[in-house]
Amino acid sequence: MARYALRAVSLAAALGLWQLLTSLNVDLWLRFSQFPTVADVARAFADRLSGPDYWTDLSDSLTRIVTGFLLAAVLGVATGVLVARSRLAEDLLGPLVEVVRPIPAIALVPVAILLFPSNEQGIVFITFTAAFFPVLVSTRHAVRALTPVWEEAVRTMGGGRWRILASVVLPGALPGIFGGLSVGIGVSWICVISAEMISGQYGVGYRTWQDYTVVNYAGVLVGMVTIGVLGWLTSTAVELLGRRLTRWLPRTSYVPAGRTPRRARGAEAAVPVGPKTKEDVPHDQLV
Repeated sequence: MARYALRAVSLAAALGLWQLLTSLNVDLWLRFSQFPTVADVARAFADRLSGPDYWTDLSDSLTRIVTGFLLAAVLGVATGVLVARSRLAEDLLGPLVEVVRPIPAIALVPVAILLFPSNEQGIVFITFTAAFFPVLVSTRHAVRALTPVWEEAVRTMGGGRWRILASVVLPGALPGIFGGLSVGIGVSWICVISAEMISGQYGVGYRTWQDYTVVNYAGVLVGMVTIGVLGWLTSTAVELLGRRLTRWLPRTSYVPAGRTPRRARGAEAAVPVGPKTKEDVPHDQLV
């Protein structure tokens, strides 16, 4: 509870500083006089919530994110495992992946407009591309880092290729896979918002850009806050799912330097400390 209270105080302090600087029109190096106050953004947020457009934009952006991200998760994991386990797949797909991977997903917007018959499919493609490569690379590295002894043990007990995949490769690579998924969901939000600004008709990114074109800066901040909250919720969902699927892993918690965890203190108290030298042992206990 103390940690959650500290986080709430940190957020409240940031909002209070924002309100103070903008209400006083502070202009030092940054021009806070041009920035909307927290109260202005709150009023714009309340007005937006009462209208149907906000919820339409929200549902459209979430649909694009979920569709593209799920496709990237499935295909990225499958391709990463294939490239890591097969030399032929690595030779065929590796060069193509390394050439396309450095290209920013948002730079593929003209390609999506030319290839796909609708803007909706093009935006989903951009979202998919943004998440695909982080998932693929993380999966590939996680599979290659597995201990070979595990696979040899399964083979010794008569397990085949599919048994190794289900019992060793996928469970062992799960921590690395979810690391890539966490990165991928964040990059997906960046690219889907940018794609909506360029070629979308609905969505949070489209509405944010429209507010900017009509000089509605409070509306722009509403869009930014919405994007941040949605990104945080989806990232948290991915992290919680990862913790659920990898609950067999040992978990460590942060302990300040010089302090002993409570469990460790209890364990130390429960285990008696025996004599260290032969002279300390009672004569009747010597064998």
